[in-house]
Amino acid sequence: MHSGCTDIDGSRQHTDDLSGEILMNIKAKLSTFDATMIVVSLVIGIGIFRTPAMVAAATGTPFVFFAAWIVGGFISFLGALTFAEIGSRFPKPGAFYKVVAESFHPSVAFMLNWTNVTIVNGAGGAAVAMIGAEYVVPILFPELKQNQQVTQYTAAVLVSVLIVVNYLGIKSGAWTQNILTIIKIGMILMLGFVAFYFAGSVPADAGSVQASDPLWIAFGVGLISVFYTYGGYQCTLNFGGDIRSPERNMPRAIFFGISIIIGLYLLINVAYYSVLGISGIAGSKLVAAEVAKICFGQSAYLIVSIAIFLSALGFVNVTLMQIPRSYYAMAQDGALPKIFMRINEKTQAQEFTLLFFGGTVLLCVFFLGTFERIVNYVMVFDTLNNATVAATIFVLRRRGVVSQNGKAYQVPFYPYLPAFFVLFLLFITVNVIATQPASILVGGAILLAGYPVFLILRRVSSNETSARRPNS
Repeated sequence: MHSGCTDIDGSRQHTDDLSGEILMNIKAKLSTFDATMIVVSLVIGIGIFRTPAMVAAATGTPFVFFAAWIVGGFISFLGALTFAEIGSRFPKPGAFYKVVAESFHPSVAFMLNWTNVTIVNGAGGAAVAMIGAEYVVPILFPELKQNQQVTQYTAAVLVSVLIVVNYLGIKSGAWTQNILTIIKIGMILMLGFVAFYFAGSVPADAGSVQASDPLWIAFGVGLISVFYTYGGYQCTLNFGGDIRSPERNMPRAIFFGISIIIGLYLLINVAYYSVLGISGIAGSKLVAAEVAKICFGQSAYLIVSIAIFLSALGFVNVTLMQIPRSYYAMAQDGALPKIFMRINEKTQAQEFTLLFFGGTVLLCVFFLGTFERIVNYVMVFDTLNNATVAATIFVLRRRGVVSQNGKAYQVPFYPYLPAFFVLFLLFITVNVIATQPASILVGGAILLAGYPVFLILRRVSSNETSARRPNS
């Protein structure tokens, strides 16, 4: 434990009220640009290279296809406004967890998040690392591209390198994130504009495909897929203690980030359509590869592989950056041992927590199949978790919660706009539950099991604190 400790503004120490132990608070080191790049990487992962095919197959016509992407982007923008106000009013480390804990109860926040911060994000990071490795192994080791162990070890090396990068500090992680995100944006722009250059007229038979559902159902199915592809920006709340002047810069980063994402998604989908048509998109497993093949010829695989690899790296890196802040917030509530709050004063890295979570990701790399089954069960509550966090805006407003300087961004058309967004999230939650009835039973059991786990961990943390308290 370091002897010198500072608060978010870098001016004072923080002492744990229970134990008297001096703990490290988080210094704000990230700029608006850093935070904007984080938003972009939280959202743009692998989905935009694969999801358009699913949306095209579900919607069937160009009009419904683009309507799903436009409406999905609009609803996501409404969500961004909602989370921007929450982040502005409640700029704390791990706020995606912490705001629910303080608005409702720590047990509610723990039940909704206890699998997310371990298994779900661990398996998610591992799965994306594996996908990135699958695309880079044929380039580095073409003769071993069918070897699953080589892919696993490559993914493990990639994760390990990023763990080291983030161990060096929050600025090191942010600097790496900025580079990866700028290159990723550049490659998407290149693919989009080059596709327009090579595009001819849309083939006559590519105007539509036969959708299996009525129009409104087809639109709904496509919209849900699109909405998931836009998701992730809400986790920017976890950097509330890291962003300088968060009451001003958190909303800016979310606005800029989601605007960049919507623009890129619409650009790349118009490019896909201009080259392949709707039936070509629907019939392609990896639509970006098909478009790149037409535009770049034999270089297509290399171009797309690099783009997906960089997207994978960016997602894994930002996951390693943000999840430790959730552990920090949970430890503040006594739901985890205080060691998860320990921070290197100079680098602002949660060294123990990073190694713990990074180890979870590495474990998932080698046992991904087992963890993915658990993820499938608990993911039915992902939108419920998001809806719960979004609903805290009503609690924050009612209590008059603002940041330390008394300022806060205010979402327009309150309470109607955030209410619409929360209801939309609940609609998706009900839809997922209705389509995955088996998952709701197992997932519900895992969710409810979080309550006794919360009580046990709190008791352990309380005993730990009592043991450290000096005798009076």
